[in-house]
Amino acid sequence: MEAYRDQYATLFNGGRNVVVIGISTDADTTLASWARDAEFPMLFGSDIGGAVETKYGSFVGNRLESRAVFIVGPDGKIVHHTPAFNALAAKAYTDLGEIIDKISPPVAPPD
Repeated sequence: MEAYRDQYATLFNGGRNVVVIGISTDADTTLASWARDAEFPMLFGSDIGGAVETKYGSFVGNRLESRAVFIVGPDGKIVHHTPAFNALAAKAYTDLGEIIDKISPPVAPPD
């Protein structure tokens, strides 16, 4: 997950006009402490009971290992959902960056 933090500005346009939310089955207190200590710029949600997993079809395999990523667009609606995000795969971050570029294209620097 540190790759999220370290690549946030370049891959996710610094969060411009989008919100990236990682959701897992970890307890909210665990997620909050971990995110605060590591200074993550994105949001995390706890889904201990599996309500989000059920609603969005995120449950894949072992519920304890389930990680989902949601991207909320400028209009406040979920525009993308990755049901089983592989936080260890560099391509997963590149793919998210490409999706965000489509949703909220980077602004070209002034001439």
